[in-house]
Amino acid sequence: MDHIDRRALLAGAGLAATFAGGALAQSTAQGNAVSQDAAPTGPEPAARHRIRFAVIGLDHSHIYSMTDALIRGGGSLVAVHAADPVQLAPFRKRYGDVKIARSEAEILGDSTIQLVASASVPNLRAPLGVRVMQAGKDYLSDKPGITSLDQLAAVRRTIRETKRKFAIMYSERFEVRAAVRAGELVKAGAIGKVVQTVNLAPHRISAPSRPAWFFDTKNYGGILTDIGSHQADQFLFYTGSTKAHVVASQTGNFAWPQHPQFEDFGDMMVTGDGGTGYIRVDWYTPDGLSTWGDGRLFILGTEGFIELRKYVDIAGRPGGNHLFIADRKGTRYEDCSAVHLPFGPQFVSDIVERTQIAQDQDQALLAAELVLNAQKSARRLAKT
Repeated sequence: MDHIDRRALLAGAGLAATFAGGALAQSTAQGNAVSQDAAPTGPEPAARHRIRFAVIGLDHSHIYSMTDALIRGGGSLVAVHAADPVQLAPFRKRYGDVKIARSEAEILGDSTIQLVASASVPNLRAPLGVRVMQAGKDYLSDKPGITSLDQLAAVRRTIRETKRKFAIMYSERFEVRAAVRAGELVKAGAIGKVVQTVNLAPHRISAPSRPAWFFDTKNYGGILTDIGSHQADQFLFYTGSTKAHVVASQTGNFAWPQHPQFEDFGDMMVTGDGGTGYIRVDWYTPDGLSTWGDGRLFILGTEGFIELRKYVDIAGRPGGNHLFIADRKGTRYEDCSAVHLPFGPQFVSDIVERTQIAQDQDQALLAAELVLNAQKSARRLAKT
């Protein structure tokens, strides 16, 4: 047993046990991070390929859903590295006796590892991705994968130089079954040509569970860069836009004066060559709501519209993944709780076959560019 491993297990008797409960509870409360079910034990039947992958950075609990998706897709988790060894105990509790790498370099130097996944502190993700690609590996980052325009330029340059992948796990589309079903309906022309998306993304702050870096924009890039990246991705995907720009944006901090570098509200208007969009994000989910946020997506088409109640139908049907559609034939409801999540198998196939089925590289980076520009030009709202 190596030195880091002993520290992790010793911590597991105290601090790590607390972290484990807190991380998993936080994951469930905030959505799309980890299932209450056991970790997948292997690939699902749809997985056609096998790869070896490692994890560097456990600072956000989204790493659990990312790891689950990769395992379902045919990935074999072979190593993990975390700057804080306390974070290793809950991770290994879920995924077993995975090797603990002593350093980032140990993973980057292993030629048998094809992919690195990371949910490190947000402003560290893009520089890590550059190093991963330069080491000849593909990269999957938690969102936001990029927190500055300089980082974006470095990522694009490294992709051109190395021909490697820099993927971003926009889990509110990839790991939400109702969002997957909406994509199928849009592709089939169920509501005609998409004209606009409206995306409302409230979140519960759960302040006691948040680390210090969470409250400083220099670490997470600002609320539009962070949460808004999900919504920018959905706008591009459902409208089919390959070019887009920000029309207007604004941010504010209305509830947390003790954290002046924090933002708890933001919205933005965008337009592209496939449609228009409005995005609102906030940290105002009340404690009385049964889940972390009433995430809602409206997709307006020329022949109908779709509404998603992703995580809760307040005072309505139980659970999440609710889809409502109105078209020329009438209105109907679809329970999407059994819709298959294709991202894992598709992404592993993309790694092996060098395709872009799970995620289009240009679209992923355009979503990042949109929110970075929105954040940079945002009008700062003052509390009245």
